Amino acid sequence: MTDISKAGSFVMGDRNVRRMGYGAMQLAGPGVFGPPKDRAAAIAVLRHAVEAGVDHLDTSDFYGPHVTNQIIREALSPYPAGLTIVTKVGARRGDDASWLSWHQPAELKQAVHDNLRNLGVDTLDVVNLRVMGAIHHPTEGTIAAQFAALAELQAEGLIRHLGLSNATLAQVEEAEAIAPVVCVQNHYNLVQRGDEPLIAALAAKGIAYVPFFPLGGFTPLQSSTLSDVAHRLGATPMQVALAWLLQRAPNILLIPGTSSVAHLRENLAAAELVLSPEVVGELDALDVAVS
Repeated sequence: MTDISKAGSFVMGDRNVRRMGYGAMQLAGPGVFGPPKDRAAAIAVLRHAVEAGVDHLDTSDFYGPHVTNQIIREALSPYPAGLTIVTKVGARRGDDASWLSWHQPAELKQAVHDNLRNLGVDTLDVVNLRVMGAIHHPTEGTIAAQFAALAELQAEGLIRHLGLSNATLAQVEEAEAIAPVVCVQNHYNLVQRGDEPLIAALAAKGIAYVPFFPLGGFTPLQSSTLSDVAHRLGATPMQVALAWLLQRAPNILLIPGTSSVAHLRENLAAAELVLSPEVVGELDALDVAVS
């Protein structure tokens, strides 16, 4: 079995988590809406991830909605000691599967209680405020009222730690003036590198950076250079893309998602893949998006 501890660990608040984690988004139905085609397979993926040493699990109650959290509870509760479950609030799903903003203080409070109920816990380990903005790209604007509402729930003991998703550095700093921020989850991968200044700024603050869509999301990464490198290394292109992220910065934590145990094993194996400086240079030279 792969030793994912070889990828190292990083501290989120009072939690020391392995840098190779797992994202549960793909456990819902198509389009992250409705139930999965195979609930037993979804449960098997979660159990295998934890057995393989994953101690950082990413989810949200608006996946499904409610579906992934209910599956996580069925698969893993009572939860193993040391498992950190990170969820997010600030959005909801429309009846037509649309993604809608849901960030008023009362809505955020309801979302937190929905997460508590569906995960079957008294306190949420980490809650990220999902700033809707341009959906996959941050946009400036105050988040003070929303983050303050979550900080109040933290003070009540319902949340241990707070983070942000789809946020700018200015929003991180605005949030930090209200309560500590332990992680930021934004769009970043081998060909989408607009957040590099933010990653460096967060590293200086000791804050984890967690890329969503680390493998391209709904449009998987495709590159002849990536494929060539993978072939030479005897690895898959996705393993190389994950290994590149792990070597990019020490505060980057990975949460690649899948609904397949075989694919999960492939992703976790990237924790043992070390890229030479020459290979990193080839990948660094790819045409990328930086805006």
